[in-house]
Amino acid sequence: MARKLKTYQTSLGFFDLVIAAPSMKAALEAWGADSNLFHQGAAKESDDPDVIAAAMEKPGVVLRRPVGSDGSFGEHAELPTDLGGPGPTKAARKSKGSKAKQPSSRPIDKATERKAALAFEKERRRRERERASEEVARQKDRERRQQAVDKAQAALNKAEQEHAKRAATIQAEIEALEKRSQTEQARWDKEKRRLEAALRRARGVSVTLTFATRPGQKGQKSDPLA
Repeated sequence: MARKLKTYQTSLGFFDLVIAAPSMKAALEAWGADSNLFHQGAAKESDDPDVIAAAMEKPGVVLRRPVGSDGSFGEHAELPTDLGGPGPTKAARKSKGSKAKQPSSRPIDKATERKAALAFEKERRRRERERASEEVARQKDRERRQQAVDKAQAALNKAEQEHAKRAATIQAEIEALEKRSQTEQARWDKEKRRLEAALRRARGVSVTLTFATRPGQKGQKSDPLA
């Protein structure tokens, strides 16, 4: 059996919101509230006959009007024109929500209540399907983003592996060249020492020959009287 609907009202952002719903919980879900606005004094059950009538015409549909306005509620509303001016404070809304309820001047018959309750259920199911569809779309979008991330990560990992392989090859070549350089240096040091020794020996022979063949001494005979 469909539950009797009540009209709930709150203010969120730039708009006053109203909805005909069977419970406060249902109203909060329809508003998309992430906290209990009723416990905070920011939401209430409306006793305004015009507000109730508007909400009952579209049960389960969130109706809105510019915050602080006394205009009629509708599915779509323009932003308030006095955004720069002081708006109603949370305390003011709380005190407003705590006013004693006045009896509605527009009584609703049982048939209308049942019709409104059925309409609310229809709207609730539509809203749930819409949210489910949006969640499916979000999930697909998350999966696409994750696939893109995985692809980019795989490309990065592959490039890092190739870089590491090339760097290892280059390092091995550097070490091989270093070893060849050390071997060549050792060979050259040994060869240099041998050649320098040969050079010193050659210079020593040259000096000896130079002293032995100085000018003025060639072919001279020794003077026995000297």
